[in-house]
Amino acid sequence: MADDKRIDNEAKAAGEAAQSAAAQKPEVASAAASSAAPETAAPVRNAEAASAPAASAAALTAAAPSAASRLPYGWQPLQRAAEPSVKQRDWVRTPIDAFILAKLEAKELKPSADADRGAFVRRATLDAWGLIPTPEEVAAFVNDGSPDAYEKLVDRLLASPHYGERQARRWLDLARYADSAGFQTDQTRANMWRYRDYVINAFNQDKPYSRFIQEQLAGDELVPGNQDVLVATGFLTGYPDNYNSRDLVQRKYQITTDITDTVGQAILGTTVGCARCHNHKTDKFTQKDYFSFQAFFANTSEDFKTHAIKGEVERDYDKQWAKWEEATKEIREKRAALSDPVKEKALKYHKERYLTDSRASIFKPDSEWTPHDRWINHRLDNVTTDADLAGYIRDAGENKANPDYSAENVERWEQYKKLGEELKKFDKLKPAKGSNAYTTVTELGHPDAPPSYIFSGGNHEKPLEEVQPAFPEALTAEKPVIAPTSTSSGRRTALANWLTSPQNPLTARVYVNRVWNEYFGKGIVATVSDFGKAGDKPTNPELLDYLADTFVKNGWSVKTLHRQILLSSVYRQSSAYREDAYKADPENKLLAVFPRKRLDAEEIRDSLLVASGKLENKVGGPSVFPPVPSNLNAGALWEVSKDPQDHNRRSLYIFTRRSVPYPLLESFDMASAQQIHSKRDVTTTPLQALTLFNSEVVFGWSQALAGRLIREAGPNESAQLNRLYQILFARNPDESEKATLLSFLASHEEVITQKAEDGKLSIAIPIGLSDRATLNPIRAAALVALVHVVVNSNDFSYRF
Repeated sequence: MADDKRIDNEAKAAGEAAQSAAAQKPEVASAAASSAAPETAAPVRNAEAASAPAASAAALTAAAPSAASRLPYGWQPLQRAAEPSVKQRDWVRTPIDAFILAKLEAKELKPSADADRGAFVRRATLDAWGLIPTPEEVAAFVNDGSPDAYEKLVDRLLASPHYGERQARRWLDLARYADSAGFQTDQTRANMWRYRDYVINAFNQDKPYSRFIQEQLAGDELVPGNQDVLVATGFLTGYPDNYNSRDLVQRKYQITTDITDTVGQAILGTTVGCARCHNHKTDKFTQKDYFSFQAFFANTSEDFKTHAIKGEVERDYDKQWAKWEEATKEIREKRAALSDPVKEKALKYHKERYLTDSRASIFKPDSEWTPHDRWINHRLDNVTTDADLAGYIRDAGENKANPDYSAENVERWEQYKKLGEELKKFDKLKPAKGSNAYTTVTELGHPDAPPSYIFSGGNHEKPLEEVQPAFPEALTAEKPVIAPTSTSSGRRTALANWLTSPQNPLTARVYVNRVWNEYFGKGIVATVSDFGKAGDKPTNPELLDYLADTFVKNGWSVKTLHRQILLSSVYRQSSAYREDAYKADPENKLLAVFPRKRLDAEEIRDSLLVASGKLENKVGGPSVFPPVPSNLNAGALWEVSKDPQDHNRRSLYIFTRRSVPYPLLESFDMASAQQIHSKRDVTTTPLQALTLFNSEVVFGWSQALAGRLIREAGPNESAQLNRLYQILFARNPDESEKATLLSFLASHEEVITQKAEDGKLSIAIPIGLSDRATLNPIRAAALVALVHVVVNSNDFSYRF
């Protein structure tokens, strides 16, 4: 109770402060509205909604003081805070710095000195690209004496396709992206890579964040027929899905629940999902709010069978599929001869396997279908396969209790099963990757939607009152302006327009806070997906509002936001420990010191590929299967890609199978694809060191890196060690480090020599060398071991 009282008091204080600021700056709402870039306007299709969001801001601003004071900070209107006055004005490179410095000066702290240029370029490249820079890139920046050297570096980073890849990984964490459906069978979702590529391209093109959200929620309504936009709705279809579920009514409820909760957390930074079973315990979300919000998605169905435009991937897929069809033509014809005569019975048998509520829709004549029936029957058609229809043939041939059991059907099943075994022998001929279709959402060509209800205790079998689409009343008094078309309800467009209205205080705040979290390891609001009462208070609310306000005014440009942070003095600071800063601010909330951060799982693997010279820089395309440890025993769920180049693609392109995470990434806290993953965990476990040290793949990269050192630095060992540190750490080793490294080489050479004398010699030498004639194999093996040790160091796994 004491904690609840504290939270309420804190929220009240924050609300009163915001109200006071609003009273001093009455121009905020109108200024925000007038400054929106043209491309942030609501889509023409639902043009009425473009002007509606103003009602939201007016409702919040006009709220009674007692009501407004109870609103959590994040729910209150954006306040355009003036840049603070500071003493150390020459430290301020961007307005961000003034907000940071004001807090430091209030604590009588000074910011840290700038990081040296080598450390900065490594830091910025890892943060912007997720990769370590090359020594040449480091040297170019370090030696650039021009006054705009930092600007040129940042602009180069943001212009690279690697920037989009890095940002896509962050967004895909929120989108619970996976290439498989999960649950027991964990079927492959062969089309989802198209959504992943959409996200990469959107960030590289600097698509306005407002439009980015609109297309993912309502691309099928905004631009019907445009594949480039339709694939964006893959965001809505990323939920784990049990294609074998026999309760389609329950599946509809679970799917819309997943979508609702994901939108609430990822975009609004709210735990609206807590109101599904009961009124929210801390935030003012009611069950009615929850199910009214869910109603926006009531008419939404997944479609993963839409034919894709023919490109290289599709042509290769069709070509390979044609080979399988040609090789299996005779077998399939024989199977069809067995199944066609009982096809109707098989389909009826399959439909009867579903539960009673589902069958009520399945066996209803098409002419009597309601919107709910349409959803159920579309789902049935979407997930039914030949294997499902074969269930009847099997049951009629094995189950003596089946009325259709007969000698004829026993023989039919025996022949069908035998032909199935023959067919499996040709599985290797099927396309190993890619697809000729794409996944999108559809409203099945109808504007009317299934009804939505409040469910007692969240139980879909206990409907109470019916509700219509509505925004949470605690956030706004605005009513959605829904403009149905002949083929769609228009509900998701109305929702997308409200979410991306400049007057919606949460969408911009939540996103800029996520970006801040990327760079500084902790958001200004540390609970990045919970801006409610139970979430953490902002450490610098004025800065967060400044970032959100300018983000919207800059046309929701994500690159502009990143550029402003990358060029700030606070980002440029050294990460060296300072006793005075630690004593005054032990959690470094004020950022007097730049926070060190363990690399993400993908950064570790991808940077090892860069260091070894093996990274394949191809952007986009179907997901790949690199080698995994032999004891993984994943069978057909993880069949290693035949093309060796696929083994060295960026981690972003590794097939994300929900039941079989890629081991190297899993050890370093990769995102879980089971639900929205708001923030990467950072753990330190023995398994991580063992993974790097015992992995055959990592050791192979160490051999390749050792070969690179010899090729690029020549036979001089001091030069080789310099090159090693330049590649991995963007600096040269100091005298102490070099002495330690040379000592290791000497001692390990003795160890290997002793093994040779004992007859137990087994060495691994550098690879990638054209001339080995002059190579001392024992000394070279010691170099490989040294490289392997150095890539296991904290200096490599952290960015400073």
